[in-house]
Amino acid sequence: MANDIGGMIKADLAALTNAASDLAGQAGAIAPAMQFGAQSGHDAGQAGGSFAQAMMSAVSSVNAADKAAGEKMADVDAGRSDDLVGAMMASQEASLSFSMLMQVRNKVMGAVDELIKLPL
Repeated sequence: MANDIGGMIKADLAALTNAASDLAGQAGAIAPAMQFGAQSGHDAGQAGGSFAQAMMSAVSSVNAADKAAGEKMADVDAGRSDDLVGAMMASQEASLSFSMLMQVRNKVMGAVDELIKLPL
């Protein structure tokens, strides 16, 4: 039984060593993530072409929703509008959008932390 386990461990070690050497040989063939969009026919300058652009777009849309909700609330407070329900709905929508954006940010930061912890 001990020989069987030892043989299995040696076989696994040999397979891992071969896989590692294959990866080391292909190091020049691995393209950075930014090049994948350009290789598949997408231009990195297009909207949504990169993660950073998508996050900037999300932040700007959340900011716009917050400004619109603030204006509606100010209109209700000043008496220029009596759409209290619309103002409250806009405020809740802006709050939920911000909460969702923060959750995405937290997930991304958690993923970056996990990537940093990976052994090389």
